[in-house]
Amino acid sequence: MEDDEPYGPDAGAAEGRHGRDAAEERHDRAPAPGPASAPTPAPASGPSARPSAIPSARPSAAPSSAPPVAPPAAPPSPGPVRQWAQASGDGRTYQAGHDQHFSRIETQNVIETQHVWAPGGGPAPRALAALPPAPALTGREGPTAALLRSLGPEGPAVTVVTGLPGVGKTALALHAAHRAVALGHFPGGTLFVRLRGYDPAGAVAPEQALEALLRALGVRDDDLPPTPEEQAALYRSELARRADRHGPVLIVADDASTTAQLAPLTPAHPAHRLLATSRHALTDPDFRPRLLPLDELDTASATALLATALAQVDPADPRVGEEPRALEEVAVRCGRLPLALTIAAALLTYDPGLRVGALAHELSDARTRLRELRYEDGDGRSFAVRTAFGLSYRRLREPEARLFRLLSLNPGPDLSTEAATALTDRPARETRGSLAALARACLLGEQPVGSGRWRMHDLLRLYAAERRADAELREGPGRVQDHEAARDRLLTYYLKSCEEADRRLRAEDDGPGRAAALAWLEAERPNLVQAIALATTEAPLTALRLATAISAYLRRTRHLHDTHAADEYVVAAALRGGGPVVVDRADSGWGRGVPHALDHRALDSREIARLRELAPARELEQRGAERWVGGRHDEAAAAFTEAADIYRAVGSLHEEGSALDALGLVLHEARRFTEAAAAHARALGAYRRAHSLDGEARSLDHLGLALGEAGRFAEAAVAHEQAADRFRAGGSRADEAAARRNLDRARRALEREE
Repeated sequence: MEDDEPYGPDAGAAEGRHGRDAAEERHDRAPAPGPASAPTPAPASGPSARPSAIPSARPSAAPSSAPPVAPPAAPPSPGPVRQWAQASGDGRTYQAGHDQHFSRIETQNVIETQHVWAPGGGPAPRALAALPPAPALTGREGPTAALLRSLGPEGPAVTVVTGLPGVGKTALALHAAHRAVALGHFPGGTLFVRLRGYDPAGAVAPEQALEALLRALGVRDDDLPPTPEEQAALYRSELARRADRHGPVLIVADDASTTAQLAPLTPAHPAHRLLATSRHALTDPDFRPRLLPLDELDTASATALLATALAQVDPADPRVGEEPRALEEVAVRCGRLPLALTIAAALLTYDPGLRVGALAHELSDARTRLRELRYEDGDGRSFAVRTAFGLSYRRLREPEARLFRLLSLNPGPDLSTEAATALTDRPARETRGSLAALARACLLGEQPVGSGRWRMHDLLRLYAAERRADAELREGPGRVQDHEAARDRLLTYYLKSCEEADRRLRAEDDGPGRAAALAWLEAERPNLVQAIALATTEAPLTALRLATAISAYLRRTRHLHDTHAADEYVVAAALRGGGPVVVDRADSGWGRGVPHALDHRALDSREIARLRELAPARELEQRGAERWVGGRHDEAAAAFTEAADIYRAVGSLHEEGSALDALGLVLHEARRFTEAAAAHARALGAYRRAHSLDGEARSLDHLGLALGEAGRFAEAAVAHEQAADRFRAGGSRADEAAARRNLDRARRALEREE
């Protein structure tokens, strides 16, 4: 309610305690009452007596311009309650209730009405512009637009912004709410209430929230109905009245944890909107709001958030310009989670001498990252990612809490419902239900929905591992054995599934089984490679079998980085397990050459020593790939060059060609086309000496692209034509088609030049 709608909680004895609307309507009409309309005075007869009106006019023959005389102070007395009111000149004073007087004053033919309220009387204060300040947002244009549509005239009555702890739900809700108000969607005002749904001290009860909102609407405590049902009815009535007189109202309810907190706050009038935030997807059969899930920021927006925070404190902070790569690394280490980013920015602003690179280094250790992402201000308030996660974890039922801990055993970035079923050793339907419960709690996400693949945020994965270790420490050997058994079941699932997929690839040419096997291997590839690494220390023989099963697929699909990583894990597993190392020596892949008789053999000690000799070069290749992805072309080029030198020194021609070809691609991306062409030419020579037809084809195609960018179109056409011929000889029709398209472009460019 606004102050231009005065009414008192007891505007007239006839209306009773809740006769507000009739009293307000009478007051809004405000005809200046004359003597004939004044009620008959009723003398006070005791403390409970309440006269309906006390005329106290003093007649005068002529109008007087003297100001009204203030009522004299009532003498202290233990006797009956007395009420005093006095007017001067032609003024008259009336009492419309025990706490309200209004005076009619005539001065030089001008009639003025004044309201005088007793202490505690008058209109109750209202809070109809109650939104906290709108925070600045970075990288939330899409969610903001979607939320504004929900808050518009055609939107749903209730919208709930959901997301994992610290993802910025409240910031988005407030930002969009202020935008909606600025657009004129809510002329009736805004209400705000914090529900503290995850507070360890207890959430705000629905009736407490209702009382707070009714007070904001101008209802005094004395007027609050005694039961939640009556309060809800009054809340809906006040909002309906507000809609009729002033327009729609926006109610923002922050940090809800149950539908029971929100259902009573839902306005009945269709013009109003309820906007809530929650870590849970709050729905039930009787409460179906529009859900707006919120994800973490992308890397560019997360980096911009850090830079903006530093510039807000000190616009001249040199660290933003001096260490842009380190700032991006901090953003990635924070999982692009706004809460973690805010804490990292606070750590940097608190210590202006702290280099961004130093903070990035501190966050690089996954074992201590959550501990580092904590900030305490001068008032003793602490902000920690771990604490935010804990408020959600403590609400889980034991089956979901156990699954949450077990998910940290999965070595890859996501997992399937089948893999989770192996972890839990429970029926698939029950496991799916627990996964869905974790998703509703925003501790997990099915991406995309309906795919059966589940992904956990990086920082949540670290938190789950902490909770797993804590459970082992608290509960002892029994819990340790439970976790070890779950890990073994997961590795067995990956091994058996991978061996079955490998069998189908070798047995079928182009049937549905082969397509399904390829799809499964591609979806699980990151998990399988990391499962080899996990099994290297825990189950070496499983690591060897898994590496053998995936070897042909990795080589055929040219996932060279994963191939090198798997080889390294195989050697480590053999040395740890004391058994022979079995590797796939067939470079032709399945479907050609020797599809049913791949050359498997055990490595002897000299070859193991040679693989160890190659380990530094593979580490350099991995470093080069990471720098390349990060856009650090000079560092990537240096790493690939050094790796190629090591491969050449030990006579590993195929690996030398691979490193040189990667060097050429990096230089191409850096627009150093002449140098790129030279690197691809050297790669071509290494592949020819290694008798690698596929390597020759790829390096020739890459060489043609670099020559074309350098304006050497005739040479580019020759290179692309030779690449297409080699791809055709190797049976790679798709690659041949791509090379011929490159050839056509080179020839058209040559024709334009001529």
